Amino acid sequence: MWEEKNNKLNKKFKFGNFREAFAFMAQVALIAEKMDHHPEWKNTYNELEIWLYTHDAGDIVTEKDHKLAKEIDKIKQL
Repeated sequence: MWEEKNNKLNKKFKFGNFREAFAFMAQVALIAEKMDHHPEWKNTYNELEIWLYTHDAGDIVTEKDHKLAKEIDKIKQL
């Protein structure tokens, strides 16, 4: 579940291994590029943490972030 705090949407993901985490990140990157809305993220082996916020709106959470979060959740369900 996405958590909103400190003007950011945040979610942690865990995968079976690094390859799975990286493949997921590649899918997210394609969607983010298409939406022209890019996440902040940190990957350590099989764990990924994502923060979403809108830079050009003053680094706050906007509808763009919620839309990207929904798209990210769709990928994770596949």
